[in-house]
Amino acid sequence: MASNTSNDNFQHRPRQRNGPPPPRRQGRNPPPPSSSTRTSQNQPPQHTPQEKKKPVFVKVDQLKPGTSGHTLTVKVVDQNSVPQKPGAASSSHLRPARISECLVGDETACILFTARNDQVELMKPGATVNLRNAKIDMFKGSMRLAVDKWGRIEATEPADITVKEDNNLSLVEYELVNVVEE
Repeated sequence: MASNTSNDNFQHRPRQRNGPPPPRRQGRNPPPPSSSTRTSQNQPPQHTPQEKKKPVFVKVDQLKPGTSGHTLTVKVVDQNSVPQKPGAASSSHLRPARISECLVGDETACILFTARNDQVELMKPGATVNLRNAKIDMFKGSMRLAVDKWGRIEATEPADITVKEDNNLSLVEYELVNVVEE
């Protein structure tokens, strides 16, 4: 019995092309269109570095609930460590979190700042710090200032800031209200 794997009528001929090869299919992100400023085909495109914006420093009295991205210079007035509940970090692979509440402010107002883990060492009473990309967290209806992993706390040279302690924004209680649009 003859095998069907060989076909005597089939001939192998080299493929002939007319003109340049077709363009190759790109993935999801095709390259940008070629620029006429390039002098050579092998030279990569020139990327201009994006200009960084200057930070806009705000004062403490300008902070509003639910906002983020604040950059401000504050002075630490007081620091109180928050005791951990027993069994809160019961997992053996998690290290216990150190949390402390610090009263920070400037000449316009003051607010409670929640310092976590490595931030606690920077937030000593009398220190002046720059808070970058700070956000407002709501805790039991009041505002707390915090810096998460996307922000930064930088210790700066001591500034002559007289903190206005009688305007504490954390003592103002806010209520969640649903607004019906008509």
